[in-house]
Amino acid sequence: MVNASGLFATSAPSLRTRHSFLGGNFRCGFGSYGGVANKVIFCSASTGAETVSSGASPSQSRMPRLVSRGCKLVGCGSGVPSLQISNDDLAKWVDTNDEWISARTGIRNRRVIAGKDSLIGLAAEAARGALQMAQVDPDDVDLILMCTSTPEDLFGSASQIQKALGCKRHPLSYDITAACSGFLLGLVSAACHIRGGGFSNVLVIGADAISRYVDWSDRSSCILFGDGAGAVLLQACDVEEDGLFGFDLHSDGDGRRHLNAGIKEKEVNQKLGSNVSLIGFPPKNVTYSCLQMNGKEVFRFAVRTVPQSIEAALQKACLSSSNIDWLLLHQANQRIIDAVATRLEFPSERVISNVANYGNTSAASIPLALDEAVRSGRVEAGHLIAASGFGAGLTWASAIIRWG
Repeated sequence: MVNASGLFATSAPSLRTRHSFLGGNFRCGFGSYGGVANKVIFCSASTGAETVSSGASPSQSRMPRLVSRGCKLVGCGSGVPSLQISNDDLAKWVDTNDEWISARTGIRNRRVIAGKDSLIGLAAEAARGALQMAQVDPDDVDLILMCTSTPEDLFGSASQIQKALGCKRHPLSYDITAACSGFLLGLVSAACHIRGGGFSNVLVIGADAISRYVDWSDRSSCILFGDGAGAVLLQACDVEEDGLFGFDLHSDGDGRRHLNAGIKEKEVNQKLGSNVSLIGFPPKNVTYSCLQMNGKEVFRFAVRTVPQSIEAALQKACLSSSNIDWLLLHQANQRIIDAVATRLEFPSERVISNVANYGNTSAASIPLALDEAVRSGRVEAGHLIAASGFGAGLTWASAIIRWG
């Protein structure tokens, strides 16, 4: 099991008193270390010789170092396909109905890529929205992170988004594959690039077309998923304005059996001869199978791990749930969202949800919901958000962030 520590930073004056340094165990916040004041402590896992020589596990050994640069979310955007499929529409394909679906999932509609829509097009649309809100020119983008499990090219789609945006300076662009946790992993990766790599403007895009891998004859899974894209622009700033307070990241490969879409071999090409299979060459072509999911196990996994992860991120940020303005979860299922909110004692009016309109859009769900909440005026500059994603891998990730 992989365990990652968080970036610990805060800038709101009213929060500074909550942070302390105890017996040399530097956890988070502002303070003085080695005579240097007002720096942010970045705790990272020790690896290699450090870990071996100390005898500590990677999750226990932490080496504090100083970071003098912050990052903040300054823009967001989204893009969804034009084709909307309602529960009543699905009832024409499988044995189901609107009442059955909405009661179990909270979903009433979803968007599906069709016709001229493409995942790259939706991702580019979301990215443009984020750049426009932030008033940043495409040529000022230093890095593009495309968080997706369904790229339109085996080798990734990020560079095609860079092309679609017209970024003339050819910024580095690459894909991150972590399913429904992907966007938050991208957000943390962007923060690391800004803090340690000198980048100034990083686009983080979550986009998926899960409908392409759904068995539309299986009513237990086809009712859940939709397509879409969401994006944010993370920008370098002074430490005092830093907007990423803490995070918690995990994966557990043993859980793959509960949620996967593995490869399968195609039929042997008869033109190659009947004895090809005897020598095993050339290898058979493969394709991906339809998504396979054990819904009950995924539900148990999410309800158990997500509250723990959010609480861990809050602890690393030296905050409590009472400091948080909004709870923003991966939009998988309204029952999961409600169960997690109940365990964390978040009132429903402080929970962001748009799963009824879009279904589960995988890596797109968090930035898509955030964009709607910001543009509707619910989320305002300075609001603190506890965000958490969870899904295939199995992976789960949480982050405490400030908008604006």
